Amino acid sequence: MQILLFFCKIGCFTFGGGWSIVAQMQQEFVEKRGWITEEELLDFTSVARSLPGIMIANTSLIFGYHMAGVPGALAAVVGITIPSVVIIALVTLVYDAFRSNPFVLRALTGVRAAVIPIILSAALRLRKGALKDWIGYALAAVAAVLSILGVNNIIIILFGVAAGLLISEAKERAMRKEGGGQ
Repeated sequence: MQILLFFCKIGCFTFGGGWSIVAQMQQEFVEKRGWITEEELLDFTSVARSLPGIMIANTSLIFGYHMAGVPGALAAVVGITIPSVVIIALVTLVYDAFRSNPFVLRALTGVRAAVIPIILSAALRLRKGALKDWIGYALAAVAAVLSILGVNNIIIILFGVAAGLLISEAKERAMRKEGGGQ
């Protein structure tokens, strides 16, 4: 029940899409409650982002499963989606009346501007768990350039997987050589 309520709260009061919700999860579950580590949240988000479907629903499902198995997974997904479904249903009912309202347009401009620093601060905090040495920073820089150049996200993720595997293997070989040539 606690997971359902937490995700319902996050779903109600977080604007700006999946990444701003990840920022709220980082604040709530890593910093405030200590339920997971930054590395775990990064892993959950990485896996969720690479799977089909809505990233934040996938992240919530993985988190809920990690915390309480199948019931936790269901509670997290239901909690995160109910507010969105209700809000979207209400918005569609009044969309025509508000779509050209100057106050609504100005408010949305403010919301969009406020979401950017929230996402950036989460990225900076999560950086500690993802980028532990110069190799991590180099891979992140290459991924950023590829993204800016318009390379498909799947290709970038596959590049990251391949680079991670190759680098890990190279490090293990170097350690074996130092350890006595086994």
